Amino acid sequence: MSEVFFNGPAGRIEGEYVQSDDSKAPVALVLHPHLPPDFFQGNMNHDVIICLHTLLVKNGFSALKINFRGIGKSQGAFDNGVGELMDAATALDWLQLHNPSSIDYWVAGFSFGAWICMQLIMRRPEVNNFIAVSPPTNKFDFSFLSPCPIPGLIVQGEQDSIVPEESVLELVNKLSRQKSIDVEYKSLSGADHFFRGKLDELANAVDEYIKQNNRLSTGKKSASKKHQNKLLL
Repeated sequence: MSEVFFNGPAGRIEGEYVQSDDSKAPVALVLHPHLPPDFFQGNMNHDVIICLHTLLVKNGFSALKINFRGIGKSQGAFDNGVGELMDAATALDWLQLHNPSSIDYWVAGFSFGAWICMQLIMRRPEVNNFIAVSPPTNKFDFSFLSPCPIPGLIVQGEQDSIVPEESVLELVNKLSRQKSIDVEYKSLSGADHFFRGKLDELANAVDEYIKQNNRLSTGKKSASKKHQNKLLL
């Protein structure tokens, strides 16, 4: 894994990157949380982010995780999601520059990072899949998903006291009423917001989804037929 730096809207952005040997490999961007009480505590070395990044690399992706502005060696200051979305878009530009032959772009995020990644899919049509872990639906507005344009996976801890599952299910139910979507929902029994003691279960759920939907694994452009055009509960 290589430490990388590139210029962003607020200055230098720090990241860690693994490049696949396959020039046509799928590409993924992984976005970290900002956690309570002030939603300004989180970085790319959080256990959940390491889990997501590692799984994507093991499944053949060229994968980048970054520190948002003001975190680690990234310059700037916290911008309540506005600047962080620009940071993510800049990181995606960097990935495209370094992977000109790839046609598969995924975004993944945890908590605050899930909110940013789901905004990114509305603005960047080249992104064709997402993984959202514990999206903070009770903290931030998700009404921009109207409709959700691409397939994805939402994972939620059943015992999450920071983002109650009932709040996430409101978003899930909204997505279930949309036509021609392919979003899978996975609730992990006994898991809290941080998946303490449940990282293996999180990894298994995400790994299964990646293998079912990664063109490198399936040889198909779309997900397996049993997941098409419905939301799985």
